[in-house]
Amino acid sequence: MKIIFPELGLIYNMQLFNLHTHTTFCDGKAEPEEYVHKAIKLGFHTLGFSSHAPVPFENSFSLKEERFDEYTETIRGLKESFKDRINIFLSLEIDFIPGITKDFEEFVRIGNLDYIIGGVHLVRNLGKQDLWFIDGSKQQTYDDGLIKLFNGNIREGVETYYHQIQEMVVTQKPDIIAHLDKIKMHNNDRYFNEEEKWYKNIVWKTLKIIAENNSIVEVNTRGLYKNRSNTTFPGPDILEQVHHLNIPITLSSDAHKPEELDGYYKETLPLLRNIGFKQLQYFSKEGWKNQRI
Repeated sequence: MKIIFPELGLIYNMQLFNLHTHTTFCDGKAEPEEYVHKAIKLGFHTLGFSSHAPVPFENSFSLKEERFDEYTETIRGLKESFKDRINIFLSLEIDFIPGITKDFEEFVRIGNLDYIIGGVHLVRNLGKQDLWFIDGSKQQTYDDGLIKLFNGNIREGVETYYHQIQEMVVTQKPDIIAHLDKIKMHNNDRYFNEEEKWYKNIVWKTLKIIAENNSIVEVNTRGLYKNRSNTTFPGPDILEQVHHLNIPITLSSDAHKPEELDGYYKETLPLLRNIGFKQLQYFSKEGWKNQRI
């Protein structure tokens, strides 16, 4: 992929990667091998598969417990079959819900995972039975959950979301933090403004904890190519703080279809360069490495 930075007069030829990929093993729309062929066609050097980890309740998005072994064996089989053409790695995007989900280390142990992505999609208000689902395609689900779980108090709901991320970072030590500010997706400036002092404060506290625990912040492009956000997750203002704190970043499209593997990469790379980032982190056979941008 050729990336041009006109303001600097530079052209970079980059081989890219994606570490956040969903297939038919969870809520993705294609078989794993289809992603491999597409990634090779795009010139990717690395592809990581990261099905949503099983959760202990009925849902339509996560890997089923009974298919866990099939999933890990399938990805390892692809890793071996395509080892001379692309590096393939096995991961999970693991939800953290206090008091409900398993420790991340248990998934690492039973799946022999290469790396882990931690994320919050379901916010728990302790003392209440249901969970606030802040993701998905339906804005009404977000609105209904806010009313039911937090009596419409957006500040309480948002701060609970970030506190849940903070607890995940400290207790579970994920390699990558998925779509950090996804809480904004269905907000659309209706309930809160990202410039409000309380919001900036809770984000800053969360970033400080991430920095102290050596996690990688994912720059997730899915909201852009799905037309659900005007910015990446996290957005430019937060990425400025990430850069200030010297937190490492990685780039992913959170692909649910093979054609989404490089979604909005060419638009996002100049943004990251302009903020001041010089490199992305990716996983390799030798562990985590840096790639210049």
